[in-house]
Amino acid sequence: MPRKRLAVGIDLGTTHTVVAWADLQGHAPPQIFPIPQLVTPTEIEARPLLPSALYAPLPGEVSADPWGDAPWVVGELGRRRGGEVPGRLVASSKSWLCHAGVDRSAAILPWGAPEEASDLPRISPVDAGARILSHVAASWDAAHPDAPLAAQELVLTVPASFDEVARELTVEAARRAGLPVRLLEEPQAAFYDYLTAAGAEGLGALLEQGAGDALVLVCDVGGGTTDL
Repeated sequence: MPRKRLAVGIDLGTTHTVVAWADLQGHAPPQIFPIPQLVTPTEIEARPLLPSALYAPLPGEVSADPWGDAPWVVGELGRRRGGEVPGRLVASSKSWLCHAGVDRSAAILPWGAPEEASDLPRISPVDAGARILSHVAASWDAAHPDAPLAAQELVLTVPASFDEVARELTVEAARRAGLPVRLLEEPQAAFYDYLTAAGAEGLGALLEQGAGDALVLVCDVGGGTTDL
């Protein structure tokens, strides 16, 4: 098995998805991977934030699709068009993963869409997450043909408030996108980033202030949940 070259972190967020990576063999700081996405039906831009939105185009509405996203439009154009035609928008699908009152593996989204809309595709919260991650994987693989995403060291962050079922469903969404991931709680990831930025000197100063002990509060104000 070839050695993994890169560490890649994926924040599958409620409102936006972000990807960062670092070379496992070097000491360079992590870099954000700008994710290509449609910003108009014919224009593609690589942006640091990928809106975690799926939009089902109206009949006759055509747009480019180099990632195989059909029958959905993922990202900025999907977010914008979904705001104009809200009944065809799937947003905040991550929040549904921890909603025990629904079948999270059933095609219940877009939520509240009329049953008579026969042209409207339906999708489960798990598959919605998989669609977003598939877009990420296709974009990454096109930019890094010598380092496919599934072959790297992958970490996917989740809210600390996610229960075991929501975590398992998140892993399942990644599996359906072909990505073997390890989960890391978002506040813990933020604290790791702080430790890296502060370095040994900053950590020493923090411990000195607390006479050898330090109590750290991480406030993660997210798009769907706030974790402390």
